[in-house]
Amino acid sequence: MASSSSSSSSLLSHLSFLSWLLLLLPHSSLSQPFHNITPGSSLSTLPENSSWISPSREFAFGLYGLPNKNLFLLAIWFNKIPERTVVWSANRGNPVERGSKLELTTNGQLVLYDNQGKQSWQPEINGSALTAAMLDTGEFVLQDLNSSRIWGTFDEPTDTILPTQKLHRNNPHTILQANLSETVLN
Repeated sequence: MASSSSSSSSLLSHLSFLSWLLLLLPHSSLSQPFHNITPGSSLSTLPENSSWISPSREFAFGLYGLPNKNLFLLAIWFNKIPERTVVWSANRGNPVERGSKLELTTNGQLVLYDNQGKQSWQPEINGSALTAAMLDTGEFVLQDLNSSRIWGTFDEPTDTILPTQKLHRNNPHTILQANLSETVLN
């Protein structure tokens, strides 16, 4: 009988320890906080408002300044390393100039406007986005009213394939593209 009591006490002790460990461990990427970007939010080419950061701060989505300080790409880059390497870009053949802006419009569309206010780029999405977020996976996503993913940058791969990214055979946007250099864009 004494060994049964000892076993129960030992089990309870182990469960208590495991509970404490679970509280101390950081959240996994599956349960990461979704830093919502809401309609009406925007970014500009001004340094203090040029990107939306993932919860882990590993990735940034926004207006990335090219070596010619007056030109910008809509891009995702590694944010924690000094050499901010671009892993995805939208407007590589048509960089925008200083004074341009990216907006999640009040009608739920993600639009890049040039410095004249003209639409420069917009993804093809079905419906309208209620929220957007830069995820720790390196993907920027748009979600609708039902929290369904309606578009993401992984749908249109460009510079780099990230570890959790899947390429879909029947997706017409699955064409890998890369720049020849930082100054010669494809």
